Amino acid sequence: MAGGNFMNRVLHYVINELLVDRLANSHSFQRFAVKSSKAIQELSQKGIQKREELAEQLKKVSETWKSEIGKGFRDQERQ
Repeated sequence: MAGGNFMNRVLHYVINELLVDRLANSHSFQRFAVKSSKAIQELSQKGIQKREELAEQLKKVSETWKSEIGKGFRDQERQ
């Protein structure tokens, strides 16, 4: 059993080294990696922008709601 585990680890190591070496030297994979990185970066920026827009909208809604509640209390005090 222990010998099989050792052989399994050696096989995985060799396959991993070959795969990593080939991918690192592959121009196609490098282009793919660059494009993927740029796409993820753009999505991240869009996410940050949307989060800021939603925070601003929430702030406006909160201010409007607070103003309307205040008006409602003032109207009830007059009656």
